Amino acid sequence: MRIRFPQGFHWGAATASYQIEGAVTGDGRGESIWDRFSHTPGKIANGDTGDVACDSYHRFADDLALLRAMHCTSYRFSIAWPRVQPSGRGAANAKGLDFYRRMVDALLAAGIRPLPTLYHWDLPQALQDAGGWTARDTAGRFSDYTETVLRALGDRVESWILLNEPGIFTTLGYWIGLHAPGLRDVDAFFRAVHVVNLAQGISAAAARAVRADLRLGIAYNFSPCEPAGDTQADQAAAERFHAFQNLLFLEPALRGRYPEPFADPATQARMGVRDGDLLRMRAPLDFLGVNLYMRTCVRHVDRDPLGLRAQAVGMGGTRGPRTDFGWEVWPDSLYDMCMRLTRDFDRPVLEVTENGCSYADAPGPDGTIRDARRIDYYRGYLEALARAIDDGADVRGYHAWTLLDNFEWAEGFRQRFGLAWVDFPSGKRTLKESGHWFGRVAAENGFDT
Repeated sequence: MRIRFPQGFHWGAATASYQIEGAVTGDGRGESIWDRFSHTPGKIANGDTGDVACDSYHRFADDLALLRAMHCTSYRFSIAWPRVQPSGRGAANAKGLDFYRRMVDALLAAGIRPLPTLYHWDLPQALQDAGGWTARDTAGRFSDYTETVLRALGDRVESWILLNEPGIFTTLGYWIGLHAPGLRDVDAFFRAVHVVNLAQGISAAAARAVRADLRLGIAYNFSPCEPAGDTQADQAAAERFHAFQNLLFLEPALRGRYPEPFADPATQARMGVRDGDLLRMRAPLDFLGVNLYMRTCVRHVDRDPLGLRAQAVGMGGTRGPRTDFGWEVWPDSLYDMCMRLTRDFDRPVLEVTENGCSYADAPGPDGTIRDARRIDYYRGYLEALARAIDDGADVRGYHAWTLLDNFEWAEGFRQRFGLAWVDFPSGKRTLKESGHWFGRVAAENGFDT
């Protein structure tokens, strides 16, 4: 059987600035929260940092060669806020902007669509010192930064992602403490949620003021929520958790409101919602970025910190195989999420902006990285995506996470998601067998099952 994708479908790979660029003090770049966090003892596996990472700041030509070898037509990367505004405010750092100008020009010359993300978690540390995402002023600072970048690059880049996974960087950064800035404060989490929702709206307005015909999206960490058991209580809990997992930032952007159970006056007071904020946080989007790795199984509980009376169980379900990160492999989750967004939001334009897996396959004696499990993973999820398209989902592209083995946040360098193997001491890149397979899929716009 032949799996085919629509004509003009974008095939790409995704990366993030702090995870690959290195050069953390180069050419005037300022300190980010991840610089500070990764240098704090005990926060990152093996004491790793992103100081060098994949050294893509100096080796982008190598990354571009990989994209071309895989016949990619789109490259999702992120712009480092502290490289553009070292303190998170004020005049732009010309050398930082010039780096991204050169990158964009090289991609366009290669026939590859640039798909930049303005914020992929590397908040300038100076803004965190002033409260970070818990401070309303940060929404304004992000809007100013958005305008600065778009005035520099908006003449040649049409499609932009404003934010990456607001649900992750607020939850893990401000409540759970596993990610930068490492807070463990549920009240800080609630405040950060609202400030980020304000930032969605006012930065989208700032972007359109620069260029009205831009295509704007946000990459959300989506996961279909399923009951862990067959009880009505678990089914109801799964729907409540869906509001937290999938709607907490999406409904404010598209509908100018918070989903139940976050819409009550007490919760909104906890968030710091003021008169007029619901209107300001609306961000009519041209597409939704779908970052998806697994499903979420949910059970009813009588009490939890968010008042949801719901709790996620494990990392996915219990029936599928596991990646080396311990995440369940469940391809139907991508189909289910795309179809739910299609039904609930009047068939929005979707782009899969992240989907991938970590396996520790290493080079063999001949230097070849044989990673059959990763190929099986992509084959399964792409089959599910093709089925969603056939059933009416308007999906325009797919970006594998990730182009390169890289600095995987709190996991450091011990989790490898790349289609290309990176020898970190030397920086040498080698396409894995999965990268060659993905390149054939992109070249043929489909594959045989």
